[in-house]
Amino acid sequence: MTAPPKKKFREIWTGKDGIKHMRVNYHEGQIRADKSTARYVIMLAGTQGGKTCYGPHWLYDRILETKVKGEDNDYLAITATFPLLKMKMVKEFRLLFENLLQLGVYKDADKLFLSHERYHGAELWRVIFGSATNPESIESATAKAAWLDEAGQKQFKREAWEAIERRLSIYEGRALFTTTLYCLGWLKTEIYDKAMAGDKTFEVISFDSMVNPLFPKDVYNRARATLPPWKFKMFYQGEYDNPAGQIYDAFNEKTCVIDRFPIPKNWLIYCGHDFGGVNPAAVFYAKDPDTGFFYLFDTFRPQEGMAMHERVEAWKRTTEGMTVVQRCGGSHQEEENRQLYTAHGWPIQEPKIHNVEAGIDKVYALHKLNKIFVFRDLNDYLDEKQSYSRELDDNYTPTDQIEDKSKYHLMDAERYLLSEFTPETAEPSGEGEVWKY
Repeated sequence: MTAPPKKKFREIWTGKDGIKHMRVNYHEGQIRADKSTARYVIMLAGTQGGKTCYGPHWLYDRILETKVKGEDNDYLAITATFPLLKMKMVKEFRLLFENLLQLGVYKDADKLFLSHERYHGAELWRVIFGSATNPESIESATAKAAWLDEAGQKQFKREAWEAIERRLSIYEGRALFTTTLYCLGWLKTEIYDKAMAGDKTFEVISFDSMVNPLFPKDVYNRARATLPPWKFKMFYQGEYDNPAGQIYDAFNEKTCVIDRFPIPKNWLIYCGHDFGGVNPAAVFYAKDPDTGFFYLFDTFRPQEGMAMHERVEAWKRTTEGMTVVQRCGGSHQEEENRQLYTAHGWPIQEPKIHNVEAGIDKVYALHKLNKIFVFRDLNDYLDEKQSYSRELDDNYTPTDQIEDKSKYHLMDAERYLLSEFTPETAEPSGEGEVWKY
């Protein structure tokens, strides 16, 4: 018996009356996303699972629900990079909005779609397109809904999501995330994990590439036979796994990411610093004298244009009323930075271990022993920790090179500090002066 032909995602035909008709055939995963009433819908799917083609339909439904005459009816469509915007998102969007539904016109130079509907001579609604690599481009908008495509890519920065969420705040707008899983990062720690913990603001819709009836089974089977299990699971099954090359895979987030609590006054404070050219960073650890466990209670990244004395004052406020026993950071060549901070009242020691791999080994061992605990609201740190990885070769084998190493300032600050300690005892090789603020 011959199997019935598989239906296309969109079926378009001209009726006897000469009018074009369209039927959209959602598959199981798309139906689940379409029925979701969560404010933020997270569609995690295998490659070619039908994510990007669904996005314009979801956004159109939100426009119909929320557009109001006399209001600013702005909507956002944001993807990871400008090349993806041109190749995927805009192409799918224009097919539905411009070609099939003929709702308006896309202005490529302005990255805007303007509706034909008019109110007092101006478009009734518009869609603003942007790239997550340039979140400043959407800061002036007040949006009613947003579609985020390929939000799981490393290029889609958490700062972009934060900017989008601010734009949605006035109208409490909804958002749709559509992505294949590429790495661990902010999407997992700040969105996925919250949904899994029961936060009803989010709903995760996860499905396999094969849920798309048009996906070739032989391609799927070949990928399963040839790819590493972690890569197949993420790229074709829409499920998180620990990718090869993840440097701190010993970090147990279920055990070691904890709720914030007041740091006891008798705990000693240790500060790690990475100077960086334009992106200095700092980490602040408190050590429990009874257990030897470390608790990361704060991180620091300066505001743009923040002077050195302003950074020092910020650090003193962070450690006010606490006993700071050690500050260290920077490479051997950065002695001038240490002297400048010392002159501003914040002495920083040179780390005793300069070798990057030796320092990573020390931090790894502390994670392996579950001696580092992190307050769960420290998103910058958790994002870096999850995505800190080695480059892979053509066989998906980790190399010695750290991917985008220059971007991981908090990891460097932590390594400088914690490489001073013996993991088994969590004791420093030597403590310097004690400071109280």
